[in-house]
Amino acid sequence: MSREAFENTVMFKVEGEEVNQAKEILLSVYGALKEKGYNPINQLVGYLLSGDPAYITSHNNARSKIRQLERDELLEELVKSYLKNAGAM
Repeated sequence: MSREAFENTVMFKVEGEEVNQAKEILLSVYGALKEKGYNPINQLVGYLLSGDPAYITSHNNARSKIRQLERDELLEELVKSYLKNAGAM
């Protein structure tokens, strides 16, 4: 790859509907993990880093739900929520 290819910023955009769906899915999966006695944060981080759905319980269809979206869509919702709560947005 040429040096110029690494100097340009790539624009990334997720549609609003997908973000709302990501929020709903994250909250639902969080609840299912908590109900089963798992540490939801650790399990979600494991899934987001590895892509391995085994980190997510099948309880309440959580595993199926989280696989409805790409991990980048879930990450965008997390970053957006964090920045909003930190007062950056």
